Amino acid sequence: MTYQGTRRKVFISHFREDRQEVDAFIDRFANKEKVFIPYVLGANNNDEFIQSRNPEYVMTQIRKKYLQDTTVTIVLVGNCTHSRRYVDWEIKTSLRQGEYTPNGLMGIILPSQGESAHLPPRLEANWSLRHENCYARYWVYPNSPEQLGKWIEDAFNARITRNHLIKNSQDMMGYNAKCKVCGVTH
Repeated sequence: MTYQGTRRKVFISHFREDRQEVDAFIDRFANKEKVFIPYVLGANNNDEFIQSRNPEYVMTQIRKKYLQDTTVTIVLVGNCTHSRRYVDWEIKTSLRQGEYTPNGLMGIILPSQGESAHLPPRLEANWSLRHENCYARYWVYPNSPEQLGKWIEDAFNARITRNHLIKNSQDMMGYNAKCKVCGVTH
């Protein structure tokens, strides 16, 4: 029996090195359990993502070409996800307000990380330990389709009920950062 709730269109943000776990997450929860409709891209494999130094242009292109009509962004967090500029760009664009309704935002720790991982700075800025007075939520890998469905609905509803808590003014990462786990810049 598959998930019975509303299937939202979800953008999956991730680091390409976690692709095996990302694919397993999508296969289980999107393809088999039918919890969400996935939108995931392989742009992380290409260092020529969007060639521009104009942040407005970059964010507009990410929204138009990659986030399209998704309503929730899930950041799948692995070892080095926190240091990736493309992940930062995807989160910044997901949180953009004004012309667009922002995407709901949530992070999920991949199974290889156990119960904790370093968050991308922009996700961390929008999250608090007890999920109080913050826009985003951060979870350990879901145990069931119903649990994930509740998290997605919470993120979807946050677009209206918690959008005043969005923190998105920091500059976009220009380059990948030094990884806090590996000690290298990937």
